[in-house]
Amino acid sequence: MRQSNFQYFQSDDSVKLDHSVLLVSDRPRSIAFYECLMPMLGFRKTAKHVFGNSDGIYVDIRQAENVDHAYERFAPGLNHIGFTARDRDSITRIQSDMKKAGFNVPDVQVFGEGVAIFLKDPDGMRIEVGVNG
Repeated sequence: MRQSNFQYFQSDDSVKLDHSVLLVSDRPRSIAFYECLMPMLGFRKTAKHVFGNSDGIYVDIRQAENVDHAYERFAPGLNHIGFTARDRDSITRIQSDMKKAGFNVPDVQVFGEGVAIFLKDPDGMRIEVGVNG
């Protein structure tokens, strides 16, 4: 496919992410996970199953129709969702608070100058919270 030379936005502008829809096998179980995590990431619940932040980005948790098809990390589709933390202390607090809430939380991983944790929601979808430097 040939790329157009049309400039869709100014060089100092960019198209921002508006929302993501996550299809889950058991919405009440997944909502419990996201109700705990999302406020720590600066999102507030705006509807029964929607979380939004001050940048106007929303995450909508919906019930999947085909629950027999499980999340596969390396299959076509979404691999993980990544969020940027304020600092390393924020990652440590998120890790601690999610553990206290009863969720399985992995160790912090080091990537050069940065660190991240990769939480798994009830369906195994990986949620990265990281910081560079």
